Amino acid sequence: MNPHASPQAAPLAAEQPGLLRPLLTVFAALSVLTGLLYPAIVTGLAKSVFPHEAAGSLIVKDGRTIGSSLIGQPFSEPRYFWGRLSATAPMPYNAAASGGSNLGPSNPALADAARARIEALRAADPGNTALVPVDLVTASGSGLDPHISQAAAEYQAARVARARGLTLQQVRELIAANTERPALGVLGDAGVNVLRLNLALDSLGEPGPK
Repeated sequence: MNPHASPQAAPLAAEQPGLLRPLLTVFAALSVLTGLLYPAIVTGLAKSVFPHEAAGSLIVKDGRTIGSSLIGQPFSEPRYFWGRLSATAPMPYNAAASGGSNLGPSNPALADAARARIEALRAADPGNTALVPVDLVTASGSGLDPHISQAAAEYQAARVARARGLTLQQVRELIAANTERPALGVLGDAGVNVLRLNLALDSLGEPGPK
């Protein structure tokens, strides 16, 4: 016999096998509660109260789903508004691989990407000498941001108007109609949903030079 052994060691060891059943019972109960019942209840409530949002805020045109108002899409033609850069791989705005570029401000690659976007914007609108808004030359942390600032939309308004044969006022009215205000009026900044704005442009008819 070990003279240093505690007199309570033997009773505690004998009780250990009896703990397995209640542990498994609690594990199974919590698995059903948090893994099945809770998600089912929350999903059911969301579909009842917010059916559009619960389904992914999908945008349907002519009976076909063309995107989501929560996920950006790449646009590069002068007749469309351009969104933010996206660093997702292997393609921009890849919802299955959300993430930023993780490039620091001292990384030359970050400056190169911004410079390339500025050159593309200038080439699409040579007469525009205004400062390029920062959100047009940088990627968001998620790489999926569907919005641009009002300043970024205004910067592109004249180019889009010329490409589509519209007046600047018409384009500005569409920008205003597709601007989402801050939540509760104070949380965050106003933003323009690029996909919805471009769909609104297409709804006016085929683009053509003015």
